[in-house]
Amino acid sequence: MGMMQTASDDILLEIAGVSKRFGGLQALSDVNVRIRRGQIYGLIGPNGAGKTTFFNVITGLYQPDSGSFHLDGKPYSPSAPHEVAKAGIARTFQNIRLFGDMTALENVMVGRHVRTHQGLFGAVFHHKAAREEEAAIRQRAMELLEFVGIASFAARTARNLSYGDQRRLEIARALATDPLLLALDEPAAGMNATEKLALRELLVRIKEDGKTILLIEHDVKLMMGLCDRITVLDYGKPIAEGIPAEVQSNPAVIEAYLGSGH
Repeated sequence: MGMMQTASDDILLEIAGVSKRFGGLQALSDVNVRIRRGQIYGLIGPNGAGKTTFFNVITGLYQPDSGSFHLDGKPYSPSAPHEVAKAGIARTFQNIRLFGDMTALENVMVGRHVRTHQGLFGAVFHHKAAREEEAAIRQRAMELLEFVGIASFAARTARNLSYGDQRRLEIARALATDPLLLALDEPAAGMNATEKLALRELLVRIKEDGKTILLIEHDVKLMMGLCDRITVLDYGKPIAEGIPAEVQSNPAVIEAYLGSGH
């Protein structure tokens, strides 16, 4: 008989007591977040609430002043971004960071290389194992372009894709690292209504594929319809956490977004 699964086996990322100060500004103050496997977990809050700081701490761009992290049941210290990718967290940025002169396919292949074994030696001498691995990377990259819906643009350079398709490509490249957690920083920013709808469908599909997603987004309406759970930050402090319906009706949240007098 197997071990009984406890509730804690379910937690993919546990973040406890994270604080971060920049000079006189307390950007994050004792933030606790527990993300379960297979969830879409949302982080919302007014401008300057600390959402991006939180993301940057989790993904190794900033070192927190305090706090502990457990990823997949193991202690995790987000040091440098490439270490974070190896540990299993892939992120996208508010401002799209693609290789503009490379094709869509090449962009995804670059992401895939984080997970590959043939070193520089193999790449230089192109021996059989390296060639086979390259073919496998290419195939996986094509599958991911297919998955996000832009396989027909595989040979197009990234900068010649529409804005919405660049976002899809960025998500495909993040997925290419086979992450435990996909961390998306405002993926709907700058999208029109049609693109947002398509993005929502894609994120649901990624979740159905068994991935866990952490999402920062300004579009609160999109978040309420998409997330399993949401944490609301205000001035770096968590003011609410729960399912969207609870969060939406929380007086502190309404106050933070609308200010007093509403």
